[in-house]
Amino acid sequence: MRYLTFALAKGRLAEKTMELFESVGFSCNEMKEKTRKLIFTNEDLKLKFFLAKASDVPTYVEYGAADIGVVGKDTLLEEKRNLYEVLNLGFGKCRMTVAGPKEMKYKLNSGQDLRVATKYPNIARDYFYHKKQQTVEIIKLNGSVELAPIVGLAEVIVDIVETGSTLKENGLVVLEEICPISARMVVNRVSMKMEYDRITDLIEKVKKVL
Repeated sequence: MRYLTFALAKGRLAEKTMELFESVGFSCNEMKEKTRKLIFTNEDLKLKFFLAKASDVPTYVEYGAADIGVVGKDTLLEEKRNLYEVLNLGFGKCRMTVAGPKEMKYKLNSGQDLRVATKYPNIARDYFYHKKQQTVEIIKLNGSVELAPIVGLAEVIVDIVETGSTLKENGLVVLEEICPISARMVVNRVSMKMEYDRITDLIEKVKKVL
């Protein structure tokens, strides 16, 4: 039997995923040890797990380096990879939003030219160009996007909002909601055919727990 390989987004998402997998019998004790290992194995069940940067998880899955991945919907929308999205796991919930100073609401609705700062240029482009049919200038940032409207780099931002407290502290508000976000399970297209029974068995077990 070949290994079933999982790519998990590092951090809280991976921890929640492993709790969920353990509850349906897909455990990996190696992951609980303090180690510098990159790949963790459960020899009995022929399972392999590795942790990756969230934005890399869809790439590992699309190219077959991992059969299954768990990552946020925001990353899937941004990366636009060719894979099966099979389950909404329901944790890691937040919202993709357009945010900015309150007075920018009128500018958003008036169709005027806007500068938008974001870590998610594809999501921003899709929202403004296709959904709103509005031309905007999109500026890609990698750090705290909340800074952009404060220092005059952009009028609004497209970013994830969990509680909204960071926005509030910086005098910003949610102006429009783009979509809800949560953790999703994705599967490589070839793996789905080759390992259909094992993968659907996992999906069904997880569904019952959810």
